[in-house]
Amino acid sequence: MGIFEKTIKVVEDDLDDLNHVNNVRYVQWMQDIAKEHWQAKAPKDLINNTVWVVLTHHITYKSAAKLDDVILMKTYIDKTKGPVSVRIVEMYNKENNQLLVKSKTEWCLLNSETFKPMRISPEIEGIFLTQT
Repeated sequence: MGIFEKTIKVVEDDLDDLNHVNNVRYVQWMQDIAKEHWQAKAPKDLINNTVWVVLTHHITYKSAAKLDDVILMKTYIDKTKGPVSVRIVEMYNKENNQLLVKSKTEWCLLNSETFKPMRISPEIEGIFLTQT
Protein backbone atom coordinates (compact mmCIF):
# COMPACT_ATOMS: atom_id res chain seq x y z
CA MET A 1 0.00 0.00 0.00
CA GLY A 2 1.14 3.58 -0.56
CA ILE A 3 1.64 5.42 2.72
CA PHE A 4 1.66 9.22 2.78
CA GLU A 5 3.12 10.98 5.82
CA LYS A 6 3.46 14.44 7.28
CA THR A 7 4.27 15.96 10.64
CA ILE A 8 2.53 18.79 12.43
CA LYS A 9 3.19 20.58 15.69
CA VAL A 10 0.32 21.24 18.08
CA VAL A 11 -0.31 24.96 18.60
CA GLU A 12 -2.54 26.74 21.08
CA ASP A 13 -5.42 27.12 18.59
CA ASP A 14 -5.60 23.30 18.34
CA LEU A 15 -6.52 22.88 22.02
CA ASP A 16 -9.85 22.42 23.77
CA ASP A 17 -10.87 23.42 27.32
CA LEU A 18 -8.87 20.50 28.75
CA ASN A 19 -5.69 21.65 26.96
CA HIS A 20 -5.80 18.60 24.67
CA VAL A 21 -6.14 18.69 20.90
CA ASN A 22 -9.80 19.27 20.11
CA ASN A 23 -11.56 16.37 18.37
CA VAL A 24 -12.75 18.76 15.65
CA ARG A 25 -9.12 19.60 14.89
CA TYR A 26 -8.31 15.90 14.44
CA VAL A 27 -11.12 15.61 11.88
CA GLN A 28 -9.77 18.66 10.03
CA TRP A 29 -6.29 17.12 9.96
CA MET A 30 -7.77 13.85 8.60
CA GLN A 31 -9.42 15.72 5.78
CA ASP A 32 -6.32 17.82 5.12
CA ILE A 33 -3.95 14.85 4.82
CA ALA A 34 -6.41 12.98 2.59
CA LYS A 35 -6.56 15.97 0.23
CA GLU A 36 -2.78 16.42 0.30
CA HIS A 37 -2.23 12.73 -0.48
CA TRP A 38 -4.65 12.91 -3.41
CA GLN A 39 -3.09 16.09 -4.80
CA ALA A 40 0.47 14.77 -4.39
CA LYS A 41 -0.15 11.47 -6.21
CA ALA A 42 -3.04 11.85 -8.67
CA PRO A 43 -2.51 13.15 -12.21
CA LYS A 44 -3.77 16.72 -12.77
CA ASP A 45 -6.52 15.69 -15.22
CA LEU A 46 -7.89 13.27 -12.64
CA ILE A 47 -7.78 15.96 -9.94
CA ASN A 48 -9.59 18.39 -12.23
CA ASN A 49 -12.34 15.94 -13.26
CA THR A 50 -13.21 14.39 -9.91
CA VAL A 51 -14.10 15.30 -6.36
CA TRP A 52 -14.21 13.24 -3.16
CA VAL A 53 -16.94 13.47 -0.51
CA VAL A 54 -17.05 11.84 2.92
CA LEU A 55 -19.64 9.16 3.58
CA THR A 56 -18.55 8.13 7.10
CA HIS A 57 -15.86 8.78 9.70
CA HIS A 58 -15.00 6.18 12.35
CA ILE A 59 -12.51 7.58 14.85
CA THR A 60 -10.83 5.91 17.81
CA TYR A 61 -9.08 8.24 20.24
CA LYS A 62 -6.29 6.42 22.09
CA SER A 63 -4.36 9.21 23.83
CA ALA A 64 -4.38 12.99 24.04
CA ALA A 65 -1.98 15.30 22.26
CA LYS A 66 -0.97 18.52 24.01
CA LEU A 67 0.62 21.86 23.23
CA ASP A 68 3.95 21.61 21.37
CA ASP A 69 3.61 17.86 20.71
CA VAL A 70 4.87 16.86 17.28
CA ILE A 71 2.44 14.51 15.56
CA LEU A 72 3.38 12.09 12.81
CA MET A 73 0.39 11.53 10.55
CA LYS A 74 0.19 8.53 8.24
CA THR A 75 -2.53 7.77 5.71
CA TYR A 76 -3.18 5.06 3.18
CA ILE A 77 -6.02 3.50 1.22
CA ASP A 78 -7.18 0.25 2.79
CA LYS A 79 -9.54 -0.86 0.01
CA THR A 80 -11.85 0.32 -2.72
CA LYS A 81 -15.15 -0.94 -4.09
CA GLY A 82 -17.20 0.74 -6.79
CA PRO A 83 -17.04 4.50 -6.09
CA VAL A 84 -16.02 4.07 -2.41
CA SER A 85 -12.50 4.25 -1.03
CA VAL A 86 -11.67 3.39 2.59
CA ARG A 87 -8.86 5.60 3.90
CA ILE A 88 -7.01 4.99 7.15
CA VAL A 89 -5.36 7.85 9.06
CA GLU A 90 -3.13 7.21 12.06
CA MET A 91 -1.61 9.91 14.24
CA TYR A 92 1.35 9.24 16.52
CA ASN A 93 3.20 11.28 19.11
CA LYS A 94 6.52 11.52 17.29
CA GLU A 95 8.54 11.64 20.51
CA ASN A 96 7.44 8.23 21.83
CA ASN A 97 5.62 6.71 18.83
CA GLN A 98 2.41 6.41 20.88
CA LEU A 99 -0.75 6.02 18.79
CA LEU A 100 -3.03 8.98 19.46
CA VAL A 101 -5.81 8.54 16.93
CA LYS A 102 -6.83 6.01 14.30
CA SER A 103 -9.60 6.69 11.83
CA LYS A 104 -11.32 4.93 8.97
CA THR A 105 -13.11 7.18 6.51
CA GLU A 106 -15.24 6.12 3.58
CA TRP A 107 -14.86 8.54 0.68
CA CYS A 108 -17.02 8.52 -2.46
CA LEU A 109 -15.54 9.56 -5.82
CA LEU A 110 -17.74 11.91 -7.85
CA ASN A 111 -17.57 13.38 -11.33
CA SER A 112 -16.76 17.07 -10.76
CA GLU A 113 -19.31 18.27 -13.36
CA THR A 114 -22.30 16.01 -12.66
CA PHE A 115 -21.54 15.15 -9.02
CA LYS A 116 -22.56 11.56 -9.81
CA PRO A 117 -20.57 8.70 -8.27
CA MET A 118 -17.79 7.26 -10.41
CA ARG A 119 -16.30 3.78 -10.18
CA ILE A 120 -12.73 3.92 -8.90
CA SER A 121 -10.65 2.88 -11.87
CA PRO A 122 -7.72 0.46 -11.88
CA GLU A 123 -5.56 3.55 -12.64
CA ILE A 124 -6.56 5.17 -9.36
CA GLU A 125 -6.15 1.91 -7.44
CA GLY A 126 -2.68 1.53 -8.96
CA ILE A 127 -1.66 4.99 -7.80
CA PHE A 128 -2.79 4.60 -4.21
CA LEU A 129 -2.70 0.90 -3.40
CA THR A 130 0.79 0.06 -4.66
CA GLN A 131 3.01 3.15 -4.23
CA THR A 132 5.15 3.72 -1.17
